[in-house]
Amino acid sequence: MAKRKAVPLRLDPAVYDALANWAADDLVSVNAQIERLLRDALRTNGRLPKNVQPIPRRGRPPKDPAERDPGVQK
Repeated sequence: MAKRKAVPLRLDPAVYDALANWAADDLVSVNAQIERLLRDALRTNGRLPKNVQPIPRRGRPPKDPAERDPGVQK
């Protein structure tokens, strides 16, 4: 996976607070929320590149499906 680009961003404090509250409601970081919003805007306007990688998932890896649902075969 390619290294992620760090970009300094200057925001109005009220805009940041609104983003932080929204991110907390969605249980994601402010950075993840901003990236999600930017990707949605690019997709909506037909400007999201085809080769863009999905947003990396953070946190605990998913459990083995067989452990979650006994009906699933390994």
